[in-house]
Amino acid sequence: MPPFKPLLLATSAALMLSLTPLASQAADGQLAAQLAAARQEGSIWTAFALNRHLNPFKLDIEVEAGEATLTGKVENAVQKDLAEQVALSIEGIDAVDNRIEVAGEAASGNPPGLVQRLEDASLAATVKSKLLWNSNTRGLDIQVKSETGAITLSGRAQTPAAKELAGQLAANTDGVREVFNHLSISTADSTSSEVQTAVEEAREDISDSWITSKVKASFLYSRNLDALNISVSTDDGLVSLRGSVLSSAEKRLAVEIARKIRGVRGVDADALRITG
Repeated sequence: MPPFKPLLLATSAALMLSLTPLASQAADGQLAAQLAAARQEGSIWTAFALNRHLNPFKLDIEVEAGEATLTGKVENAVQKDLAEQVALSIEGIDAVDNRIEVAGEAASGNPPGLVQRLEDASLAATVKSKLLWNSNTRGLDIQVKSETGAITLSGRAQTPAAKELAGQLAANTDGVREVFNHLSISTADSTSSEVQTAVEEAREDISDSWITSKVKASFLYSRNLDALNISVSTDDGLVSLRGSVLSSAEKRLAVEIARKIRGVRGVDADALRITG
């Protein structure tokens, strides 16, 4: 990721003191845009560093007006597509110009201990993201820890069903070896929490592009789906799935994953063919 150009930002801030009010407002807006772009670049870089599929590769990021330009090299098309989906998941990123090259020679060079720590950080972040994206687990007080592929869930769930669902979401994540579900059941404030969650969801402005990116990412993270053969689109909260899967069980899983993403009002999988 390129540097955040601190000298340019400091100079811009200093010049604002001597500008006319109108020019000062324009410069202020420009500075705010630069700072927003820098924050988004940092967020994407951090997401790449925490993702075990992407952290071995040197990827560069430029953000301008909500569009992220990605460059660098990865080993296969899956990693290239994943990088795009990760970037789209960052708040404020509306489009991605994916210029990443696919080249089998991209190498890591990271020491084994660091690679393992990054893999664990990536797994924990992935599971946490899936819990936040899911409409039934987003409001739960859950801590996620990964150690050599073993996920430990701690905190509170409101019902046994919510605890079980959290464990299933973790277990169905690619790279997870086993799950230790230590969530305790706390029903005392379940009604008020459910009401609060419903109010918050009603206030959220969940865009179709946000839903599409989260469904695609959830498919990519799943150990039981070939995500590259499934196309996802969303229109007014209605998700359409196209492409092919190997079995009716995979199709049901894809529909179930999509249906539980926050903001989804329905799933149309009629165009998702079973080829197995």
